[in-house]
Amino acid sequence: MQTIWAETALTPEGWQSGVLVTLHKGRIAKVTPHCAPRGSRVGCLLPAPVNAHSHAFQRAMAGMTERRGPDPRDTFWTWRQLMFRFLDRITPAQVQAIAAFVQMEMLEAGYGTTVEFHYLHHQPGGGPYGQISEMSNRIAAAADQSGIGLTLLAVFYQTGGLDGRALTSGQQRFGNDPQRFARLAEKARARVQEGPADWGFGIAPHSLRAAPADAIREVITLAPDGPIHMHLAEQQAEVAEVQAATGQRPVDWVLNTLSPDRRWHFIHCTRMTPQETEGLARTGATAVLCPLTEASLGDGIFDGVRWTGAGGAIAIGSDSNIRIALAEELRQFETSQRLRDHSRAVLATPDRSTGRRLFDAICMGGAAAAGRQTGALAVGNWADMLALDTSHPDLDGVTGDTILDSYIFAGDDRMIRDVWSAGRHMVSQGRHIHRDRIEAAYRAAVCDLRAAS
Repeated sequence: MQTIWAETALTPEGWQSGVLVTLHKGRIAKVTPHCAPRGSRVGCLLPAPVNAHSHAFQRAMAGMTERRGPDPRDTFWTWRQLMFRFLDRITPAQVQAIAAFVQMEMLEAGYGTTVEFHYLHHQPGGGPYGQISEMSNRIAAAADQSGIGLTLLAVFYQTGGLDGRALTSGQQRFGNDPQRFARLAEKARARVQEGPADWGFGIAPHSLRAAPADAIREVITLAPDGPIHMHLAEQQAEVAEVQAATGQRPVDWVLNTLSPDRRWHFIHCTRMTPQETEGLARTGATAVLCPLTEASLGDGIFDGVRWTGAGGAIAIGSDSNIRIALAEELRQFETSQRLRDHSRAVLATPDRSTGRRLFDAICMGGAAAAGRQTGALAVGNWADMLALDTSHPDLDGVTGDTILDSYIFAGDDRMIRDVWSAGRHMVSQGRHIHRDRIEAAYRAAVCDLRAAS
């Protein structure tokens, strides 16, 4: 048994004081308010949200793609070409070192779990490794090192576009037909099952561009209970290509063809009409938003006001990992709505502040996206928790929802003091317990990659 006592904690019943949380085998066994201090003591205890969308290897590219490509109007597509050149060199050992580092940064930022949208499967040229799940195994090995909760998504990627064109050299490491993918997914799932009890597995058709319709229907049967993730309606060129090939916009095609439900989690969705937004929200699917990456790539602004107004669920992800910053992701999401609508506190409700509404929403949506029993300081849930440092000047004397507002809109991740993932106390005093070792391996991997570029 492990006990943590918090001066204040956000529980399913709301804010409570003197809260004693008892852990057993990685889960929350008991939550008791109005207790005298004992055990480990923290200021403010919160559920640790899920990072619902990550491409771990892209962390090593941070800061390297801020020059214009040959096109005078640089876009997502020129960034993508830079990524493909980077992929010509990266090795399994480097992927593991990079993934462990980015997972460590996620924990230090307050995330308790990562959902890894893993499509880097094969060797340069597209041939499989001797162990077909070699790269998936490396992501799992990194999670063993970092101690983060993991949901590994095996990503299916087959074509270079809706016309069925072959993969380019930069895409060949992603590619599979449904039969080979099924073998890979089986091995990757087995590796996850060898890991800690809180780890999970899911399937992800990459996008409508990369996964033919018949193949999507086939591969999602590999995850009958979900979670199922897919990029959707991210870029205008993608919308135009889908519409030209099918006669429907991407969201309409998905609604009419796949009948999505709560198992489905769609990433970005920045190019939706009002009708599409409301229709997709009503299915119960989650919108997985990555505001810092979407801003970096010029994707557009997700219609969060209309989506949440229709009852839609949201989760937050760091995607390209140019910045691992939970508070900044939430702030970027809200402020983008304000800039578009010329308003303030647009996602607040009469009974919940902006910060509280955002935090509650991503905790619930992230749990669904990870297929993980988490998202609240509730008995039976995995003990995914973060503690804020209430001695910080911007939190000193602050109570209730204003704690979250101050953290998200006036603070940053320096306010994070402790983080637990399934009871594993991985961040103490704001620092990951294995930082030195993980950082050294990352530095070596990135130096080698940059020297070869």
